[in-house]
This record gives sequence, structure tokens and C-alpha cells, in this order.
Amino acid sequence: MNSRRRVTVNDEMQQGYSYELTAREGRDFDPEFRPELTPKEMLEFGIFCGKYMTDCRDEFPASWFEKAQLADGKRDCSLNYFGVDASQPLSEWKRKGWIHPDDPRGWFQWYCRYYMGRRLPGEDDRQIKRWKNIRRHIAQIEKHCDPGDISCRRKQRQAVLHWAYDSRKI
Repeated sequence: MNSRRRVTVNDEMQQGYSYELTAREGRDFDPEFRPELTPKEMLEFGIFCGKYMTDCRDEFPASWFEKAQLADGKRDCSLNYFGVDASQPLSEWKRKGWIHPDDPRGWFQWYCRYYMGRRLPGEDDRQIKRWKNIRRHIAQIEKHCDPGDISCRRKQRQAVLHWAYDSRKI
């Protein structure tokens, strides 16, 4: 990326937060981090009951939201690809220490910003480690489901979708 760009965030969860994009969008990822889905694809499939990104569209490319499954008002888990709720409340994420101050919405917010080109030394390593640890859920799907049976373990499949893994391929 030849020119750096500063992004300033003013939404319901962050005001006046800014970061610099130092890598090329969708490229220059850590070699250990190989997500199967882009943030745009995840939003189109349906994640987090359609509620996760409703107030922060200005931060990200408009194209991400053209076909996004977003709720009008409160959460609507029928918008999730597998039609089930596979999320823990934000209060639980905070209790477990999963939330970094730069990304108060959690892992997916980190991933969207990482995808855009933001890099946070240390935090990137922590989040990539968490992403890699989700493979244990993929192993459970592979162990207990027939190949291609996307109706098997729908909650677990929705959960791995939240982490940019495409369980439809299992």
C-alpha cells in the first residue's frame, strides 16, 4: 500500500477512535491466518443474528452491505445462515477477557479492520491464535456429521461461520 489512510470511527460503541490502514485490503495477512470467508461474504450469509454491524456502516465499504443480512431493530436469528443463535452475549465476552479496547465488538470487528489493512502488533497475534483454536469445532463437525449434511450441528456450523470458516464445505 503506497498511501496510508486514517479511518475515524464514530458509532454507538466507539467515538473518536481512529486507526491507520497500513496493509493492502484483503492481502498481506499473517501466513498463519487464512480465513475462508471475507467479511462481505460473512455478512451476506448471515451472522450474529443480523445485529452486529447495523450502526457502523460508514467505517467499511458500502459493497459489504449491499446483500448483508442485517436486522431492522432487535436481533433476528432467522437471518443467520443456519437459522440458529450461536452467539454469547457481549457481557460474556467481556467477562472472559476476549474484548480488546480497540475492538469493543470483538473478534469480527477485529477481522473487518484487519481485512481493511489495520495492523495491531500483539493483538493481531492474539486474535489469530483465537481463530486457529476454533478448528476444534470443525473437527467435531467432521467427526459427527456426514459430508455435505449442513443440517447436522447447525449451531456449531453457525459458530464457525462467525469465525470466517465455511462449514458448508465439510
